[in-house]
Amino acid sequence: MLFKTSLKKELLTNSITALLILISIVMAQRISFYLRFASKGYIPNDSIKTILGLNLIKYSPLLLSLSIFLAVLLTLSRWYRDHEMIIWLSSGMSLAKIIKPISSFALPAVFMVGFLSLFLNPWAVRTADQYKSQLKSRDEMASINPGTFKESKSSDRIFYVESFDELGSAVKNIFVQTKQHNKLGVVVANNAHREISSKGDNYIILQKGRRYEGVPNTKEFSTTEFDQYGILTAQQSVEPYTESIDSKNLSDVIKSSSFEDRLELQWRIASPIACILLVFLAIPLSFTNPRAGRSLNIIFAVLIFIIYNNLLAVMNTLITLKKVNIVIGFWPIHLIFLLAAIYLTYRRSMNQPLFSFRKAS
Repeated sequence: MLFKTSLKKELLTNSITALLILISIVMAQRISFYLRFASKGYIPNDSIKTILGLNLIKYSPLLLSLSIFLAVLLTLSRWYRDHEMIIWLSSGMSLAKIIKPISSFALPAVFMVGFLSLFLNPWAVRTADQYKSQLKSRDEMASINPGTFKESKSSDRIFYVESFDELGSAVKNIFVQTKQHNKLGVVVANNAHREISSKGDNYIILQKGRRYEGVPNTKEFSTTEFDQYGILTAQQSVEPYTESIDSKNLSDVIKSSSFEDRLELQWRIASPIACILLVFLAIPLSFTNPRAGRSLNIIFAVLIFIIYNNLLAVMNTLITLKKVNIVIGFWPIHLIFLLAAIYLTYRRSMNQPLFSFRKAS
């Protein structure tokens, strides 16, 4: 009882720690990526949180699978390193009995990976695609970042806004440069606000400002003061949403008999299968040889995780190119790692090294 309690407690602590670290790494990388896009005006600032959250759900099966794998690996590695595992094994505890509490701990995580891969991931992909389609239909003001110049999509206007209010409807110190009929116009105002006409057109209404207009390289020049000046902002029509394969509901994928949907179903199922196999692989791989250093087995185990997921991606490509029969699917990859887990566990239960390299006589 003490063994199971201490084991599950340490597994839970390590898994939560690993998951939080992995999420932080992914978020830091994705935030910097989206901030670059936002600074160039490709996406609005207020969309970063939504896109980041949806992308985090997309990567969650992989992150959760890796965190459980690392939790088992780190926990048992510490037990070997601090000789706790030797004490338990010497007291009659076999390696097979260790597998049972680890399996009971990992099983909820495997179900969660399956739920994320089968149901939540497609929803996140579908929602992200629809949200990106809506962003493309926004007017020009939505993609302007305060303190930067932004050229319109038609390349005939340049906007500059010093600041927005919290709702993004009112602006301060706005500058607009336009070019029409070979005339260059500059409009400046201290205040402005966004307004939608009865016909649904988007306008930016400048208040108490000036308009300068003239022909470049000539003396033809005029200045006009105004109380209100409306500028029509370009708005693209909403493109019809086209559902991708990886955004389909599970029920639609199961009912379909097309090649793409059958491959997608196998790809989604591969995530929970890989998760449980990696847990079983982590048990023998956690053995620490004091002569080999503390981190060698962890580096080797993470390398196996990367190889496993890359092999699944390669097999997915081969099936897509129809070089591998879809009936075979990803099962050869799973079978290889299942046999590897059984073989390595057997060698550890026999107190043998994981890999035997015989010297040539």
